[in-house]
Amino acid sequence: MSRLLHNHWLSILVRIALGIIFVIAAWPKVYDPPSFAHMIWNYKILPSSWINPMAIVLPWLEMVCGLALVAGIHRRGAALLVTGMLLVFIAALLTDIVRDIPVNCGCFSVTPVQRSHEELVAEMKADTLRDLGMLLMSFQALLTRVTWRAETL
Repeated sequence: MSRLLHNHWLSILVRIALGIIFVIAAWPKVYDPPSFAHMIWNYKILPSSWINPMAIVLPWLEMVCGLALVAGIHRRGAALLVTGMLLVFIAALLTDIVRDIPVNCGCFSVTPVQRSHEELVAEMKADTLRDLGMLLMSFQALLTRVTWRAETL
């Protein structure tokens, strides 16, 4: 199993896939910060004064980290930031699930969608599982030493 987890090509594919996911997730938020600010506000976690700065900075951080992972530039730093962001995203979702505050996660779209309470909670649980999967990918990208040159066996 350890050999598979440290496989050169698997590590590159995981890093690139995670980077692409973060670039795709960042794009709508970069394009429409006011809608993303509203999504952040819906979580009812951050102080009001932090919402607008977060709506501007977070999407660009996601974009830069995603591009860095795809390009293999500052891979470990980007993977560390992605890991931190995913931990925050998971904590935010779980906090609102526990508090029974249903929200659209705002992960890949900032367009509000009308759903019932139960549908939103189910979607939040699915989003949490998806984020946990991406967290495993980020650990793999963070903890494996990968260069573009394949190592000989």
